[in-house]
Amino acid sequence: MGKKFIMFFLTAVLAAVLSGCTKTSEKGSMTNTDTELQNGEKVINGTETPLESGDVELVVWGAEEDEALLNRIFESFQEEYKGQANFHITFAPQSESNCKDYLMADLEAGADVFAFADDQLNTLVAAGALEPIENADRIKSENLPGAVEAASVGDTLYAYPLTADNGYFLYYNKQYFTQEDIKTFDRMLQVAEENEKKITMDWSSAWYVYAFFGNTGLEVGLNDDGITNFCTWNGTEGSIKGTDVARAMLSIAQSPAFFNTVEDGFLSGVQDGSVIAGVSGVWNALAMEDAWKENYGAAKLPTYTCSNRQIQMASFSGYKLIGVNAYSEHYAWASLLAKWISSEESQQLRFEMRGQGPSNTKAASSASVQDSPAITALIDQSEFSCLQRIGGNFWDPVSAFATNMAAGNPEGKSLQEQLDTMVEGITAP
Repeated sequence: MGKKFIMFFLTAVLAAVLSGCTKTSEKGSMTNTDTELQNGEKVINGTETPLESGDVELVVWGAEEDEALLNRIFESFQEEYKGQANFHITFAPQSESNCKDYLMADLEAGADVFAFADDQLNTLVAAGALEPIENADRIKSENLPGAVEAASVGDTLYAYPLTADNGYFLYYNKQYFTQEDIKTFDRMLQVAEENEKKITMDWSSAWYVYAFFGNTGLEVGLNDDGITNFCTWNGTEGSIKGTDVARAMLSIAQSPAFFNTVEDGFLSGVQDGSVIAGVSGVWNALAMEDAWKENYGAAKLPTYTCSNRQIQMASFSGYKLIGVNAYSEHYAWASLLAKWISSEESQQLRFEMRGQGPSNTKAASSASVQDSPAITALIDQSEFSCLQRIGGNFWDPVSAFATNMAAGNPEGKSLQEQLDTMVEGITAP
């Protein structure tokens, strides 16, 4: 999937060729591409669906940090459809990472439109919270293949792609590292040691720990039941064994320059000058630029030494999506608003205001997006990324294992036994 992502992305950047297009009104505002209004009715696949012309109350869930952005999008939406309904659009902050938990508690009382992380899609579809997107072919043609895949179950599109930037890569301070230095974790740690500085990564998060196992031939993923996992991270055969990865992690942890910390520790270290590199995502791009200014750098993840060879660090890729509640009282208008929020213009505005990478191919190929070091790094890393499809039992066992590696395995427990315990937890029914 990662290779398809980058090849399509670069093709869009170089050629800006799209199989679909976005219509523009005389005012310069976007009109709907998958659904058009004719005589006050919504036309879908040639079928006219009446739209309410009275009071239309819509609740939208999104990240707290998106409030100003979404309010601007709401304003443009209401201006476009002024006079066709009496809109009351309310924003309510809700984390995208656990949106499904709140929605599933009471679907009928949930938001009409909501932003969510792509790994929640299957659960929402199975619960009947999402309906197939109408005129999906047009939406698919306007967005990156990886984002379309993330918004689909099988070949059916159930949500609108919103961003293509939920992954991780390397931030580094150019004052200390050359382009050659950042190719390997070993050399980076050496530079940091020489300067008595730190390089950070969060090993308490299984999301980041995947970086060490992802390109080794050891596997993890979701079973056909959509709930349980398979995992071979404790493998004892093959060119790279589970214990090889564990030893590699211990070697990194032994460096005085390595600092296992969560996001807050990374950011505070950058700000006080003690941290000169770290693994994170685009959400910290503005903070990195503010702290390091002309020395701000971003790149794909480096390689690391494992089983006497250099292994390219992997990553999970993720996407933010916009869903429409199947139980919405004003489903047709909610669908139009979701499409508006995820449009080319709105995604470009999202990048400008929030620094988030677009999934829309035209927005992604814009000069401003291409000038972003963080987005460029994400593109380079995407070749080595994998769409996150993991069951809930993955997170805690990996976190426990990696946290002990970060501490240096202080009790000297058998690495194979720890790997076996981790895999047993990951694959538990």
